[in-house]
Amino acid sequence: MKRQRGLTLVMAMFVLVVLGLLGAYMLRVSGVQFVTSVYALQGARAYQAARAGMEWAMARIDKGAGCADINAQTALTFAGIPGFKVKLGCSSQADSEADKSLTFYRINAVSQYGDYSGRDYVAREIEITVVR
Repeated sequence: MKRQRGLTLVMAMFVLVVLGLLGAYMLRVSGVQFVTSVYALQGARAYQAARAGMEWAMARIDKGAGCADINAQTALTFAGIPGFKVKLGCSSQADSEADKSLTFYRINAVSQYGDYSGRDYVAREIEITVVR
């Protein structure tokens, strides 16, 4: 009868290799999940920064300012949302309905974080129409 030697060593090495590959895969998956959650959070912050810019523009229009005042603004920054720049655009159109004169304001807000070519770039855009 022949004795088989070394089979246990081969099996142990096979199990170690499989466990090592499984561990590497789990690290990779958890890293992707972390990055995805960071991008989702930054996307939400970009949206809130765009909303803040939109609210600022609507408040200016409500106080009687026109699109020229909004378009003249350089990129807005907000202390509560650091790193984001909000660019505003505005166009207006006068119209009348029955005996009322109405002005339609179309406001566009684009919030950006980081450089366009960078890995951390996030942007959101909102557009609304305000009738006054």
